This record gives sequence, structure tokens and C-alpha cells, in this order.
Amino acid sequence: MQQFLEKWGEAANTSVGFFWMALWAFILGYVISSMIQVFVTEKRMQETMGKDEAKGVLLGTFFGFISSSCSFAALASAKSIFKKGASFVSSMAFLLASTNLVIELGIIISIFLGWQFVVGEYVGGLILIAIVWLLIRIINPRKLIQKAREKLDQEGDDSMHSDTSWKKKIQSSKGWTKVARQYKMEWQMVWKDVTVGFTIAGIVAAFVPDSFFQTLFINSGPDTTDFSFFTLLEHVVVGPVAAFLTFIGSMGNIPLAALLFGKGVSFAGVMAFIFSDLVVFPVLRINAKYYGWKMSLFILFLLFTALIGASLGLHYAFGLFDALPDPSQVTISDSEYFKIDYTFFLNIAFLLISGFLVYFGFFRHKEVDYGMSEMAPKSKLLEQILKYAAFICYVWLAVGLLLKYIL
Repeated sequence: MQQFLEKWGEAANTSVGFFWMALWAFILGYVISSMIQVFVTEKRMQETMGKDEAKGVLLGTFFGFISSSCSFAALASAKSIFKKGASFVSSMAFLLASTNLVIELGIIISIFLGWQFVVGEYVGGLILIAIVWLLIRIINPRKLIQKAREKLDQEGDDSMHSDTSWKKKIQSSKGWTKVARQYKMEWQMVWKDVTVGFTIAGIVAAFVPDSFFQTLFINSGPDTTDFSFFTLLEHVVVGPVAAFLTFIGSMGNIPLAALLFGKGVSFAGVMAFIFSDLVVFPVLRINAKYYGWKMSLFILFLLFTALIGASLGLHYAFGLFDALPDPSQVTISDSEYFKIDYTFFLNIAFLLISGFLVYFGFFRHKEVDYGMSEMAPKSKLLEQILKYAAFICYVWLAVGLLLKYIL
């Protein structure tokens, strides 16, 4: 019993420590994301992308890069862009870019996993888009795309936000009020996923033995550096399966990815796990609601095939240049999370910025209609489950910290 209580305390300390390490990056990322979403409107994206496929893919990738990392917001925006006339492949490029190439995700990855994974995330995101584009060109599912458009046309026209010049918005206090309120909505979209993801990472780090990971990911281990092709293939298939079962968003998955890599899972397997936020069941269900089940399963095929190809390609490319990361570079059980260092001062500074945004957004211009971007229709049941799971996590963390530092 004593050993269990000690591990409980260690798990809670690890979870909170992980979040403390990433707090300033979350705030910075969501501030940037909120500014871009307010100053660059969806209507402007739709008008700029047009119907030319090559131009649309490039612009879809760019607009995805500067958008929110929330999968549900990305799904809704990609649907709206596709409905307004952009090509199917352009909307897929936007979807992939907005969940793999966004700024805040790269910052979090750099904190937990190092520069190789940041490069892998951004280069891999481009490879994902290229593979999906190639597969669509080869398969050419015209009838499927046409049926998806017809299904969307039955919804009626999307409401469009005002398209005031971004220069006018950035110079007005109302524009910054919208940024502050968008910032709040960003946190509302991810707080449950982040809470559950970071808590699970701490629990797994404290309670799950290395042998479990070595069984799940064959031939893995902290001292293993040479993986055969079939071992890597197993890792990149199991990685998405693990992500499929967790239902946690991309930001919440990063500490789990760091944990997997620290336990000896291959670079390819960890990248596949990170890339898997769009192959989980809630996303499959939402795409079915938008486009129908045939198109939803086709999108799943595209994304799953692309992430396998991208993950394997990255692993061999990094290996060719002798740049594969070392699992020892990932420290997942550092007990000095809360020491006075640059993280401490960055967190204090960005907490002050966050506090200012909250004040500015909710005590100034209360009459502003800040026009949140459309969100994909989340499952009420899954959201309720996640909400109660997050509350349970808070109790778990509070008791665990009490056990570690007081009792």
C-alpha cells in the first residue's frame, strides 16, 4: 500500500510538472492562434484559395499552418472551405496543415521531444499532404466527391463573419477584444483533452513497466537503436491504434509521445502516434456526419496510408543523415520541475499576459459579437465523459500532490 501511495504521488507530480513545463508554450501558441483567427477570416481564405488545385493546395497548407490546432475547429473549417468551392484535395491540405503544421504544436514538441521531432512534425506534415494529394490524383474519386458536395449543399449556406480589413481590426480595441475572447474559446476547446492527456502521461510514467511497451511495440527498448523494416512497420501501425483508443487531442498527446520515445519506441512509431489525431473515432464520426460514411472511410484510408508512409520516410531520412534522436534525450521523470529557471520566469510572464487578455476580453466591449469560428459537432456523450474524466483527474492530482508534499 505504501508503494502504491508513493507512486500515486510521483504520478501526480509528473503530470503537473509536465504541464508546468509546457504552460508558457500553450499560452504563447494560443495567443498567436487567436490573433490569426481574428485577423485572417475564413471568408478571406475561401476567396483566396479559389478552385485551382495546385494553388489551392499551397494556400490550404499555408492557411492551415496559421490556424488553430484544435481538430474540431479544423474539421469544420475544412468542410466550409470545401463547400464554398475549394477542391477536395485543398480542403484536405488545410485539414492536415491545421493539425500538424501549427505553431503551438511545434513549440510543445520542442519542449518535450527536441528539435528532431519538430523538424519531423513540419516536414512530415508536408509529406502527409503530398501523399494524400498523390493518392487522390491516382484514385480520382469524382463520384464520391460529388456526393459529398451534394450532401453539404443540403445544409444551406454557412454564416459568414464580417470581412473588415485586418489592418482596421489590428488597430481597434474591439479587434483585440475579439482576440481575447477567441483565446478563451481556444482553452475551452482543449482543457479537457489537455487535463486527461497530461494526467495519463503521469500515471503511465509512474505505474506502467517498460515490459508493457516492449510487448506492445515489438523489439523496443531504451537501448535499441537498430530497427528492422517490419519492426518499424509494426510500430507505425500500433502508434495510431494507441492514439485511436485514447481519444486525446494532438496537444494532450505530446507528453504521451515523449513517454513512448523515452521507453524505447522507434522514431517512426512516435511520429505515427503524433500524426494520428485525425484517425481517431470522433473524427471518423464527424466526417461521416458531414460527407457520409463512404467518404469518411475514404478519408480515413487516405490519412492512415499517408501517416504510415510519412513516418517510415522520416525515420529512414533521419537515419540516412545520422540524425535520429536518442531516447536518453527525453527526461520524463525529472523531479525538479518547479525549480527557479527560465521556465519559471516565462510562465510568470505569460500568465500575466493571459490575465490581461481575460480582463480585456470580459470587461471591455461586452457588446462585441466576436463570431467564433464554426466548430465540428462534437458528441455530447463523449464530451460529458471527457468532462467528468477531467474532474476525476483534478481530484487524482490534488490527492497525489498532497501525498507527495504534505503527508
